[in-house]
Amino acid sequence: MKEYYIQLFSPHGLIRYKNPEIGRDKDTGGQVKYVLELLEALSLHPQVRKVDLFTRRISDRRVSTSYSQPIEIVNEKARIIRIECGGSTYKEKEQLWDHLDEFINNTIRFNEEEDDFPDILHGHYADGNYIACELSKIFSLPFIATGHSLGRNKKNILLSQGWTEKKINDKFNMEKRIRVEENILEQADMIITSTQHEINTQYKDYHNKHKATFKVNPPGINTDVFYPYYRLEMPSFTMTIEQEQALHRINSEIERFLFNAEKPLILSIGRADKRKNFESLITSYGQDKELQAMANLAIFAGVRKDITEMPDDEKEILTNLLLLMDKYDLYGKMALPKKNDPSREVPEIYRIAARKKGVFVNATPGENFGLTIIEAAACGLPIVASPTGGPKEIVESAQNGILVDVEDTEAIAHAIKKIIADETLWEQYSANGVKAGAEDYTWKKHAERYIAAIDEIFAHKAEKFQSQSSFGKKLSSAEVFFISDLDGTLIEGDRSEGLAELMQWIQEHRVAFGISSGRNKHLLKQALAKHPLLKPDIIICSAGTELYYTTEFIPDRGWEKHINHQWKREAIVQTLASLPYLQMQEEDAQWPYKISYYVSNDFGDDELAHINKLLDDRKLHAKILLTDNRFLDIIPRRAGKGNAVRYLSYKWKLPVEQFFTAGNGGNDLDMLQGRVKGIVAADYSKELEILRNKKTVYFAQQPLAKGLLEGIIFYSKPSEKQKENTSEKKADSRK
Repeated sequence: MKEYYIQLFSPHGLIRYKNPEIGRDKDTGGQVKYVLELLEALSLHPQVRKVDLFTRRISDRRVSTSYSQPIEIVNEKARIIRIECGGSTYKEKEQLWDHLDEFINNTIRFNEEEDDFPDILHGHYADGNYIACELSKIFSLPFIATGHSLGRNKKNILLSQGWTEKKINDKFNMEKRIRVEENILEQADMIITSTQHEINTQYKDYHNKHKATFKVNPPGINTDVFYPYYRLEMPSFTMTIEQEQALHRINSEIERFLFNAEKPLILSIGRADKRKNFESLITSYGQDKELQAMANLAIFAGVRKDITEMPDDEKEILTNLLLLMDKYDLYGKMALPKKNDPSREVPEIYRIAARKKGVFVNATPGENFGLTIIEAAACGLPIVASPTGGPKEIVESAQNGILVDVEDTEAIAHAIKKIIADETLWEQYSANGVKAGAEDYTWKKHAERYIAAIDEIFAHKAEKFQSQSSFGKKLSSAEVFFISDLDGTLIEGDRSEGLAELMQWIQEHRVAFGISSGRNKHLLKQALAKHPLLKPDIIICSAGTELYYTTEFIPDRGWEKHINHQWKREAIVQTLASLPYLQMQEEDAQWPYKISYYVSNDFGDDELAHINKLLDDRKLHAKILLTDNRFLDIIPRRAGKGNAVRYLSYKWKLPVEQFFTAGNGGNDLDMLQGRVKGIVAADYSKELEILRNKKTVYFAQQPLAKGLLEGIIFYSKPSEKQKENTSEKKADSRK
C-alpha cells in the first residue's frame, strides 16, 4: 500500500485553520472552506503520510497576524505553509498573476530546505493550478486540478452585464487565466469536479475539454459539525460551552430583527455576490403576503462592518438588499445579520431554522455544486433550489426538497409554502436530507474516492513518471553545477575534443550540467542535434536572457519575470536607431530580451561610453555586452549569464562557490567572476585577459572540453591549506 505526500495549492493567502474568515471578501468563500476541509480529511486517511496546503504569506495591518505565520500546524500530518510572493500586503487573487512564478521558486526552496518532495500536486482555482502544473513539470509528478470556477464562464457573464473585453481583462487578467485553464485541461492527470453538470456546462466552451481526464468527486461535510437539529434533544448529547455560546449569539442576532421569532424561518446563506441571487428571494417573500404571515426570512450575506467601506460590488449587493427590505416594508419579518462565525455559528443557523420547521433556499442559478445545500440537508432542513447544476443532482439524489426556476419569484414562494404547510412532507424531506448528508456527502467518502483515484493514476501512469527523469530532483540534490559556454568553449564547429571524457566525469558525479550560449533557442537546438553527447540539465541562451531546463526546453517562468523589471525594449531601439556605428543584426538574432547589433570597425571606448550615456540619461536600464569588438548585445540589467548563475544558486539553494563556469568571450565575463570557480577556454578573446590574475579563474592550456576537464581537475585538487590541515590531522592521529 503506497503512502503519499500531497501538496495542495491555493495561493491567495486569507486561509487559516483556526477560526477561518469565510465570507470576509470575495476570495474567502466556499473554496477556502473546501480546501481546509479537504486538507483535514486527507490527513486522516491511512495512505497519506503528510499533506500540506500552500498559500501566500501576508503581513498587513488590515488583516490578522495569523496570516503572517510561515507554518500553521493543523495536526500531526497536516500543515498550512505560507510562501512569500508579491510583497507582503494583501492583494486580490487577480493581482497575483504576475507574481506566481516567485511563488513557484519559493516553494521549490521550501521543499529543498525540508528535504522532502511530494508525490502528488493538487491545484485549486486557475492560479493554484498554474503553480501545481509548473511544479509537476519540474519534478515529473502527477498533477490534479480543481477549477472551482472558470474564467471563460465568468467572462461571458460579465459581457452579458455590459462589461467590455478590455475592462474584464484589465481587472481580472482574464486572457492569461483562460490560457492557463486551457493548458491545465491538457496537462492535468486528473481534473476533479463536484458534479457531471460542471463538466457538461462549465467546461463546454474550452477547446481542450476533450483532452481532459475528469473525475466526479463531490465535496463532503464534517458530520461532527453538521449534524441533525434533533440531536440536542437526545439524553446522551451534550453541547460544549463554545457551542452553547454560538447558539445563544446567533439566536439573539436573528431574533433582534423579528417581531414573532417563533414562526418558521426561511434561510439563505452566502457571500455578498450577485450570483447568489438574494434579491429574487427577498422579492419573492416581499410580494407574497401569505408567505410573510407563515414565516420569517433570514439572509446571511457574508460579513460586514460598514457597508460604505466595502468593495464596490459587495457594497452594491448589500445596499440593494436593504433597499428591497425597505421597499416591501419587511421590518420585523426579515433578518439581515452583519456577521457569522462559519465554523461554530453557521451550523447552529441551519439547526435553528430546522427546529423552527423552516426551509433553506439556494437561489443561485446554475450553481456548480451547492455546498450549503448539503450542510443544510445534514442538519435536517428541507431545500428549495434551482433545477440546474449541482443543486439538481443533489436534490434529485437525496429527495429532500423542491427544484424551481429561481428567477421566477412566484415559483419560489409557492415551493416554500408547500413545504412549510405540509408537516408530513417537511418531515420526509428533512429525514432524507439527514440520511444523504451522513452517507453520501462526507469528507471521509471524498478522501476514500480521492486516494483510490491517485492509486489508479500511479497504476496506469507509473511508466510515465518513472521514464521521465525529474530534473527538479536532480538539481535539488546536485553537489556541483557546471555551466559552460558552447561555441569556442565546449565545441568549435565539428570539433569536440575531450567532450566524451567531460560528459563521463559529469555522469559519475552529482553534477548538474548547463550550457550558457549567446545563441538563441532555435540555433542552440540545431547545435545540440549535431552533438548528441550534450544533454544539459540547464540551458541559458540568448546572451543570458532565456533560461530553460533539459533538451525539452522547459522554460523557467520565474527568470523571465525577474529580468522584465524596468526593461523598455522599444524605447532603447528608438534611442540608438540614429547611431552610425551600430547596425541591427538579422531578425533571427533579435529576441524579446536581447537587442543585437554589429559594430563598425572603428568602434571603441568613446562610442561605448556614448551608448551608456544615452541610455542613462533616459533612465533606460540595460546591460551592454561587447564581444570580439564586433557584436554588441543590449539586455535587461537583471539578465546576463552571471546573473542567471546567481539566480540558479538562489533557486536551487546551492552556494555559488559550488558552481564551475567556463567561457571564452566577452559575454562570458560576468559568469566567470565572483565566487564561482571560473575556467577560461584556451582560445579566448582579449576581453577576458583582465581575469588573468584572479585566484578563482583558471586559464586552460588544452583546447575545448579537454581544457575544461583540465580546469575541473585543477579545482578538485586539495589546496595547500587543505593539505596542511590533512597533515596536521594525520600527525594528531599518530600521537
